[in-house]
Amino acid sequence: MTKDVYIFTLILCPFLTRQVRWPLAFLVTLLMGLLGAPGDVPAAGGEVGEWRNYNRELDGKRFSPLTQVNRENVQQLQTVWSHPAGSQSTPIVIAEVMYLSTAKGAAAVEAHTGKTLWSFELSDGRPSVRGVSYWPGEEGLSPRILFMAEDRMIALDAVTGERVQDFGKNGEIGIGVPFRSVPTIYRNVVILGAHPGEQSIGPAGNTRAFDVRTGSKLWEFNTVPQLGEVGHETWLDEGWKGRSGVNVWAFSMTVDEERGILYMPVAGAAGNYYGGDRPGNNLFADSVVAVKAETGEYLWHFQTVHHGLWDYDQPAPPALFELEKDGVRIPALALIGKTGYLFLLNRVTGEPVYAVEERPVTAGEVPGEWYSPTQPFPVKPPPLARVSFSRTDLVTAEDTTEEHAAACRALWERNGGFYNIGPYTPFLYHKDGDSPRSAVQFPGGGGGVNWGGPAVDPGTAYIYINSRDLGRTGWMETKKPGGNYGVGTEGSVLTIDRGGVDGPGPYHSLSVLVRNSEGRVIDDWPCQKPPWARLIAVDAKTGEIAWETVLGLNENLPEGKQRVGGAGSAGPTVTAGGLVFFAATTDERFRAFDAATGAELWAAKLPQMANANPMTYLGRDGRQYVAVVARDEVIVFALR
Repeated sequence: MTKDVYIFTLILCPFLTRQVRWPLAFLVTLLMGLLGAPGDVPAAGGEVGEWRNYNRELDGKRFSPLTQVNRENVQQLQTVWSHPAGSQSTPIVIAEVMYLSTAKGAAAVEAHTGKTLWSFELSDGRPSVRGVSYWPGEEGLSPRILFMAEDRMIALDAVTGERVQDFGKNGEIGIGVPFRSVPTIYRNVVILGAHPGEQSIGPAGNTRAFDVRTGSKLWEFNTVPQLGEVGHETWLDEGWKGRSGVNVWAFSMTVDEERGILYMPVAGAAGNYYGGDRPGNNLFADSVVAVKAETGEYLWHFQTVHHGLWDYDQPAPPALFELEKDGVRIPALALIGKTGYLFLLNRVTGEPVYAVEERPVTAGEVPGEWYSPTQPFPVKPPPLARVSFSRTDLVTAEDTTEEHAAACRALWERNGGFYNIGPYTPFLYHKDGDSPRSAVQFPGGGGGVNWGGPAVDPGTAYIYINSRDLGRTGWMETKKPGGNYGVGTEGSVLTIDRGGVDGPGPYHSLSVLVRNSEGRVIDDWPCQKPPWARLIAVDAKTGEIAWETVLGLNENLPEGKQRVGGAGSAGPTVTAGGLVFFAATTDERFRAFDAATGAELWAAKLPQMANANPMTYLGRDGRQYVAVVARDEVIVFALR
């Protein structure tokens, strides 16, 4: 294609989209077909070269079939451009245009240059910094970009960045409850979770669906089953009434497009650590729930934690893939969360691919609490995070430094030791004035595996996850007046909540602050032996760990001890080029690993820590780009 024809295409497409209201993707495809492809430069890359939603496709595998960047040349990646972006977002790329969230709204840029095409800023309210969604349009309706701003959903014309006037009122609708993540779009249905807050009694965390064309509401699914609904019997003593939490706060949801099945990763009930007012297993908390995407009709569920008391939630949607096992092809899903347990299920029936056992767990002693006698444990694979702790697991001077080890020993003594009996260790009850009686839970409420979730290579059936070991410490106590028990819990009706040696609050962890010679805090180091974060590959065909490697360096440690790992909550991305990309390490590096072996092949220092999932796409110039958001800008790489 000549430069003149390219310019003609850029001019004509927006005109026809606005005036005739043809979908942009259709016009690009039509014009490229009429004018001819530019020799060896792909015209638009098609869907193969695009990154169409938060996880690239609705199946959530976060797998790209692109191979231009591969094991042999990945070391040649270099930064080519950057642009301001939402702090935890993964941009999308459609027809060579990148759409991304920003601190004040959304923007569209040329995917190969970063040149701004349009920018939209809200005059009021706080937009989501987790990403935007794309709807391709239909006859008479042009493509749209949708994003959240607390309890409002905004629809913009994908070509102009202007509000879509026939969507709701002035291009927006109210949804009744805040939602700070990315809309999931299937056909003409846009599906939203909820962020109702941390009050045990409050707004429902129901999932809601709307018509992407008009904004009219289509359905609502009760995440806490009401009278006569499946799962209602798991809420004893009317603990379901007015119950909040039990919501999808995950950054996205996944859909089996062929079957029209939506998979909702549902978080735990509020309050996070005390459930005496909600006895029973509490469906659909801490579950994946499958429903018909267009109607919200219940199909099946699988609960990963009964009567949650650990803030484990279900932070990421399952990844959908086809699994060949014992000569049988299984429509599978991979579900993993903060517990570190990976569940492989048949995504049509909800039945486990590998056995799941209900094993007894130890009850606690908190007054009025209800404890589930068992919890579900997958037989395969083994736990992908630390699930136990003892005194011998404390870090030593040989692991890090004597100063760090001494601080951790002091933490142990100050807390009266740390009670742990393995998975699902309950917090003990502490009476005011008694000696310290602290517990430590592994994983803590931060993971395990957090909102980044898994990535899957459909060719090898390898599942890749970022697992970090963060211990949560403390006890349960009768609440002290004026105590800070967590953001959003002010005024809670609960009389018991989590505290610890250092006072009330939900954030006590098995870690210590490390200071330099001038007394300035330089880091927060865990007190268990490293590694503290790993990239793990699981072979779904066998249910075994294929390989694992440490994620991240700690450059404040002496030489020879720095490879201890440190990671945020985001996840990896895998490509057909044999690469796994990951950027959410505390050492501010973007890395590529060999997907088959876990060997580190490339690393680039970022200007800031990236706590977002990477993505990759094909640009107009025929180059494969790899991108990740580092705090407040998307940084884009390509081969030299």
